Amino acid sequence: MAGLKQLTALDAQFLAIETDRNYGHVGGLAILDPSTAPGGRLTIGDLEQLILDRLHLVAPFTQRLVSVPFSLDWPYWMTDEHFDIGYHCSEIALPAPGSREQLADQVGRIYSRRLDRSRPLWEIYLIHGLEGGKVALLSKTHHAAIDGMSGSEILTALYDLSPEPRETDAPDGEEGGSMPGGRDLLTMWAKSIPRTPLNVIDRLATVVPHADLAMAAFGVPGSRRLSRLMSRIRIGLGAEEDQVIERPPIKAPRGPYGAPLSPHRIFGLGSVSLDQVKEVKNAFGVKVNDVVICLVAGAVRAHLIETGQLPDDPLLGMIPVSVRTEEERGTFGNKISAMIAPLPTHVDDPAERLEFIHAEMRVAKDSHDALPAEALRDLTAFVPPAVHARAARVVTQLAGRFTRPPWNVIVSNVPGPPIDLYFAGAKLEAMYPLSIISDGIGLNVTIMSYRDSIDIGITADREQTPEVQTLISGMQGELDQLLAAARAA
Repeated sequence: MAGLKQLTALDAQFLAIETDRNYGHVGGLAILDPSTAPGGRLTIGDLEQLILDRLHLVAPFTQRLVSVPFSLDWPYWMTDEHFDIGYHCSEIALPAPGSREQLADQVGRIYSRRLDRSRPLWEIYLIHGLEGGKVALLSKTHHAAIDGMSGSEILTALYDLSPEPRETDAPDGEEGGSMPGGRDLLTMWAKSIPRTPLNVIDRLATVVPHADLAMAAFGVPGSRRLSRLMSRIRIGLGAEEDQVIERPPIKAPRGPYGAPLSPHRIFGLGSVSLDQVKEVKNAFGVKVNDVVICLVAGAVRAHLIETGQLPDDPLLGMIPVSVRTEEERGTFGNKISAMIAPLPTHVDDPAERLEFIHAEMRVAKDSHDALPAEALRDLTAFVPPAVHARAARVVTQLAGRFTRPPWNVIVSNVPGPPIDLYFAGAKLEAMYPLSIISDGIGLNVTIMSYRDSIDIGITADREQTPEVQTLISGMQGELDQLLAAARAA
């Protein structure tokens, strides 16, 4: 059927974990200067018209979910024949003086509401009244529809390189078709059954040679020993390389940011200098990502010392990695993997923390590269959709209550443009990413480079981490110490 696209197991997982406390959407908070826009202002009409003109460039904006009866198969995206932009774009204003604290509070309230699954899973809020005459755009889009890189593609589609909006290609004229019913979806599922053995054989060919590696990536007990044994067998059979993937030998400590979530979110928002980060990178001979992770580790260490929660063992961090190929650009959905690495929250000296991270990230990258992305994808595809959804919910609810979390902190680095961008003529001044947390993993630090700065969005639970903004100042403090060490050297 025209306009029908099936979700993957990973896409569906972000739907499965969603509850009244665990939300599945990601987003961004853009700060705009409307003085460069026509008439010196940005209106809700301008917002809606720009999006309508470019809807054909952003498929998730017009697609809604269609579930297969009895969860026999993964859900589908289908063009919404009743799409109405008025349900997705809203306009509000902050009371005077419109401070950043007021903005963060309002963003937390809006973000702490689930998206309506009967419509395309996105919302944008135009927020007036910011001090200095600025306005903000708060966006929410479900993670089942986009990952970090496809989110950047949406940014590219909606923003321009000058105050004058560019001309975009006209839609190709493809019709979405009528909404399929339950019987239609069951028929499609039934027709796919004869192909299932062939699909299983094809996926087994990917998974079996790397079964031990995949189990190690998921942290299955005993997988390290199995991986070593299988590696020796591969070498004995003539394999060219010893492919062993191991999670870090430490486990994620219980406690920090690990309680079950409340329904309320809170955000830390700020920026650090990209030039200063590069100065540290060059002085120590490391990567920009190493410096960024070090800033997070130093800020988290200082925060946990202040709150009396610093464990003796290092925290464990998860770093998302895009595996989207050039051919997959514009397809949206999720094409991500992950690296797992310890964060040196147990190390006192900032320079030593950076050296620790540089070494551990090389190990994490080698382990990540040893496992083909298709192996993890195909391994999850063996789980029936109905079982997959229930298992995802159970695992999420157990984390932090009865089991150790798989990691403590998520640290994500999304590359952004080094040049000015404009939305309907209004100049973009900063873009703060907002992301996902879950039970047992209550801290997410996502950064996005833009022009000469690194914009930081820290997502946390309001009841667990009410002082989350101090982590922003902690990252700046860590950068100051690294700069001092670099210049002294």
